[in-house]
Amino acid sequence: MSKVLVTGADGFIGSHLVEELQDSGHDIRAFVSYNSFNSWGWLDTFPRERLKDIEIFSGDIRDPNGVRQAMKDIDEVYHLAALIGIPFSYHSPDSYIDTNIKGTLNVLQGAKELGTKRVLVTSTSEVYGTAKYVPIDEKHPMQGQSPYSATKIGADRMAESFYKSFNLPMTIVRPFNTYGPRQSARAVIPTIITQLLAGKEEIKLGSLSPTRDFNYVKDTAYGFIEIAKADKTIGEEINIATEKEISIGELAQELINQINPNAKIICNQERIRPEKSEVNRLLGSNEKIKRLSNWKEKYTLREGLSETIKWLRINLDKYKTDIYNI
Repeated sequence: MSKVLVTGADGFIGSHLVEELQDSGHDIRAFVSYNSFNSWGWLDTFPRERLKDIEIFSGDIRDPNGVRQAMKDIDEVYHLAALIGIPFSYHSPDSYIDTNIKGTLNVLQGAKELGTKRVLVTSTSEVYGTAKYVPIDEKHPMQGQSPYSATKIGADRMAESFYKSFNLPMTIVRPFNTYGPRQSARAVIPTIITQLLAGKEEIKLGSLSPTRDFNYVKDTAYGFIEIAKADKTIGEEINIATEKEISIGELAQELINQINPNAKIICNQERIRPEKSEVNRLLGSNEKIKRLSNWKEKYTLREGLSETIKWLRINLDKYKTDIYNI
């Protein structure tokens, strides 16, 4: 099998992707964020037997020299390293430009210079903004409704330019909202579950009316792998979506019913996005990914939530349930 580099391998989706790639027989180099604690993020939780066969590269995605070094002798790059929190992007947009746009440029430049056979660039459904029509297909207009989404739009268009200008074998992979074990409490599902598991009777949330299309993380990781297998996906941007939506309020009530039926939802002003920045509806089309690859979702929302609750129940100590995580 090919030798692959996963950037952001220490993160939520990246660590699951590493597992799936390893189980598929790939030789993996995992790019993790350099830090003084020598932490490898979620990879530190892997069993020793799994970890010993993964090559760890500690670096900074913003550093072109380190990125190029990590990409040497690599056949395929799965580029997931990014800053993702929307609230944090409101007051630190410079760091999002450096990480999301310049970091992606470093990967693209490295691939061009080294002759990398395949690059998958991770996008986000946030680039679409509030749906102008549903289901949202890949031709939907892009709307930068937060500094975060604006930088991901910039990264996507940079990737597109390298395909069109230099024939770089690149695909833009655009997951809709992914959830599951290891997700940060910056995201809504672990925010709700961890508050409930901590015994809170009042669950603090932002706006309850927006709808989202949720992918279980193993389905998202599987989507990356199936997209990479198909030559027809080169030069394309492809959604990973379920074509099902649920409001945040309905989602919260479902989780309350499963964990603590006595809990109540409290709208917390601190957690509400600026009105023009809120993405009110996301419902993705998966016609293209199913047409161009062999991907199909394996988990229902109820099954995925059950797996997530199970994991968070035994890992609650890793979460700060008393603060608003941005």
